[in-house]
Amino acid sequence: MSLGIGGPAQAGEEGSAESLIGIDEVQKALNRSRASVYRYTNTDPRNLNPPFNPRKLNPEYRTDQKDPLLFHSSEVARFARDVLRIKEVTVEVLNAPSTATQQILAAILDELRAIRAHLDGAEGAGHAASPAASLSKPVEADSRFDKQSRPAA
Repeated sequence: MSLGIGGPAQAGEEGSAESLIGIDEVQKALNRSRASVYRYTNTDPRNLNPPFNPRKLNPEYRTDQKDPLLFHSSEVARFARDVLRIKEVTVEVLNAPSTATQQILAAILDELRAIRAHLDGAEGAGHAASPAASLSKPVEADSRFDKQSRPAA
């Protein structure tokens, strides 16, 4: 069984929010009815976040009763392997389609790279140095000010 799960896979995060999936994806991955998935789930109407139960499908921490149930892909794989006795379980986290925010951030990153390339090119050609480069070079106080133009104290 392969859990092909589409979620927001973000580089740099080690298993945090990168592979959280909802009830619908769990239903498809386990090939079970929605009612069965809810029966498998470790929930309690009196306790928002019940303790871990190895015989149940344990959702991620919720802050409100109305928050959707989200499951970590490795928890779904563990449940399928240990409880449902599905022998071959592999987890694949697929990249989600890019959102408008991701597209804007990518455009900003491209523009910043173009600016960096332009500044590096101008510095290499002997034109005005970049502000970052001028900050890295120490400047003597005596060379910035002409001593004769300053009033005496």
